[in-house]
Amino acid sequence: MIHPGGGGKTSLRLTELVPLKSYEILVIARPVRGRLTTFLSRLFPRIFVNRSLALEKIKCFGFDMDYTLAVYTSPDYEELTFELLLEHLVSIGYPPEILAYKYDPAFPTRGLIFDARYGNLLKVDSHGNLLACAHGFHFLKGSEIWNYYPNKFIQRDDTKRFHILNTLFNLTETYLLACLVDFFTSLSRYTNYETGYRQGNLFMSFRSMFQDVREAMDYVHLSGCLKEKMLQNLEKYVVKDPRIPLLLSRMKDAGKMFLATNSDYNYTDAIMTYLLDFGEGNTVSQPHRAWRTYFDLIVVDTRKPLFFVEGTVLRQVNTDTGKLRIGTYTGAHQHCAVYSGGSSDMICDLLGVKGKEILYIGDHIFGDILKSKKRQGWRTFLVVPEVAKELQVWTEKNGEAFLVFSRHLDSGSSECPDISTIKKQIQNVTHEMDMCYGKMGSLFHCGSRQTLFANQLMRYADLYAASFVNFLYYPFSYVFRAPAALMPHESTVEHIKTESTEMDFMHQLRQQVSRPRPESCALSPLLLLRLNRQLLSLLS
Repeated sequence: MIHPGGGGKTSLRLTELVPLKSYEILVIARPVRGRLTTFLSRLFPRIFVNRSLALEKIKCFGFDMDYTLAVYTSPDYEELTFELLLEHLVSIGYPPEILAYKYDPAFPTRGLIFDARYGNLLKVDSHGNLLACAHGFHFLKGSEIWNYYPNKFIQRDDTKRFHILNTLFNLTETYLLACLVDFFTSLSRYTNYETGYRQGNLFMSFRSMFQDVREAMDYVHLSGCLKEKMLQNLEKYVVKDPRIPLLLSRMKDAGKMFLATNSDYNYTDAIMTYLLDFGEGNTVSQPHRAWRTYFDLIVVDTRKPLFFVEGTVLRQVNTDTGKLRIGTYTGAHQHCAVYSGGSSDMICDLLGVKGKEILYIGDHIFGDILKSKKRQGWRTFLVVPEVAKELQVWTEKNGEAFLVFSRHLDSGSSECPDISTIKKQIQNVTHEMDMCYGKMGSLFHCGSRQTLFANQLMRYADLYAASFVNFLYYPFSYVFRAPAALMPHESTVEHIKTESTEMDFMHQLRQQVSRPRPESCALSPLLLLRLNRQLLSLLS
């Protein structure tokens, strides 16, 4: 029960406010009262919709493993990776002083672009317009940015110069690049040039620095040194969620299941055993079972995104030894068998499903989502852990103040309203909001402008959420319905008229949130505002 304070108001149950549809209220639950927002966010973890999807039409669920099924503990995992990267760079000749740097999770965000010519980290929108720019840990402003980018615009198609850092694995790489630029810029024994640093007869360009960092990343992951240290302490580096075996079991009952990971079999076996083995039983009602029994098909060493194009040779894995059987596998599908390589076409053939009957769940917007969507037409679910933080600090801001100043002006007006104070206030508020997300700001926005990552998410991911475990709270008959996409001129039309009485208001609210396809979130702005006021009134 929500107990309003005084005023003779009657206590109101949440189920009376929004009967059995508590997730809808998350749309409008701003931080008006911390306890209400916290309660509602825990009550129903949401899945967000870009394109409508009926779960009844999905016959097969596919999973990536890293950062999808296996969530690596942050910042412990990044700190370990960062230390190994520094050690490797020192081993190939970098100054040992760089070992003094420690990973700072507040600095990097995904979706940044590294400019290999000037050594800058860039935040851009989908068109290549610059939203933010940092050289090391120094954030460039005004004329500094114009010196590098006269039009505050980049050609993203120049992939030899501009390298996008989109994945969760890239967080340590992003921070390491900033550390190296900061290190060489601050030392007097190195002379700063526009495209790199010089010491005597030696010149190190930002391009070669990026190549060294990228090769260090490959070494840390492919040599096995990172995996070896992780496997020694899985409790520290991997999140173990008891809901995962329950959800996978239910999904297995609803359709076919496959796992497609770039990791090798031995590492996959260790991680999945840890995730799904809960001793005597996975849950009270779920008996203990081997992890491979949750999947109809398991494919390791997939080499995504190549997996979604021509693929590689399909081989079978000997699960007793972890080694590959010689020769190309040409037989029929064997239940719970483990394969290496192959292609996405092979998935469809072995499981007997078509592209749009597959819902693929992954964290890599390019390797998992973009390629599977464009090449195969698979339905896609992107895991975006940052969504939880975004929802926590997000607050609506708009430019209504500008409208007040220009309301009575038209094309014949010669005077220009003084909006400098308002503009400064908006800039300050925008900066404060961005700093709530981290030093590089939000993954999805810079002020009111969407980032490249946000655009790609909306374009290629049908569904997204902070975790795939949120599926646990939806029936498999559920229809995820995308909100209506209105053009700017259409958004000026009032689509839903509300009456003035509180009884009519609550009746309309119940009607909207009780519709059989509630993901439409088709609440009018006016109704949202009135519901916010109603909640404030109840809690005052």
